[in-house]
Amino acid sequence: MESMRVRIENVVASSSFGVALDLPAIARSLEGAEYEPARFPGLIYRLSDPKTAMLLFHSGKVVCTGGKSWKQVETTLRIVADRIRQGGERIPLHPKIQVQNIVATSDLQCEVNLNSVAITLGLERVEYEPEQFPGLVCRLQDPRVVVLLFGSGRLVCTGARRPSDVQRAVQSIARELEDSELLHREHRSSASDRGHSSRAPGANRPHPVGPREVARPPVPA
Repeated sequence: MESMRVRIENVVASSSFGVALDLPAIARSLEGAEYEPARFPGLIYRLSDPKTAMLLFHSGKVVCTGGKSWKQVETTLRIVADRIRQGGERIPLHPKIQVQNIVATSDLQCEVNLNSVAITLGLERVEYEPEQFPGLVCRLQDPRVVVLLFGSGRLVCTGARRPSDVQRAVQSIARELEDSELLHREHRSSASDRGHSSRAPGANRPHPVGPREVARPPVPA
C-alpha cells in the first residue's frame, strides 16, 4: 500500500519557564493578552504568525496550541518568551518543550461501511453509535492513538506524540481495512462528511483559546 498523505492540524505542546510568573504584569506588558482569572486561571496570548495561542500559568507552566508543526511550536515559545523578557520578567532562554498531542487528518480515498468495520475490528477496540456521533472511534495500542473514521473514508487521528506515530497509525488502519476487503475504491458518493471532524469527541470543545483548537490542552495545576 502506498504511503497515505497525512495533514497535521494541531500540535499541543507544554513547557515550563521554571519560575513563577506575574500574570497581571505580563498581561499589562503584552498587547492583546487576555487575562480573566475569574473565568480561567491562565493568561491567553495569541500570535498571528505563526497562528498559534499560548496559555501561561502562574506556576511558570505554559501550553502552546494551534501549531501545525514542531517548528511553529518552537517559534511561538521563543517569540512569547522574548516579549515577556522585554516586559521585565526573568525566564530561561531555552525551556524544554514536550509534545502532548498531535491531531491530524487523512483520507482513505474511498467509502467505508462503518457497520462492517465495527464488526470486523471488534467491539473491544471500537465504539460506533451513529445516533450520537457519525464516526467510528477506534483505539490503537501501537501506536497508542485514537482514530475517528467516517463513512466517506476521511479520518482524524488524535493522541500521537510524534508525526511518525500518526503516519504509522493511518497506515495500520488502512492496511487492516484493505486486508479485510472493507475499502470500496470503485466509487465515492457526492455526500461529504465535511465538518464531522469538528464534531469529534473533544473537538471544538468550548475553551478560551477559540475554535482552532481541535484537542483541548491540559490545564496545569
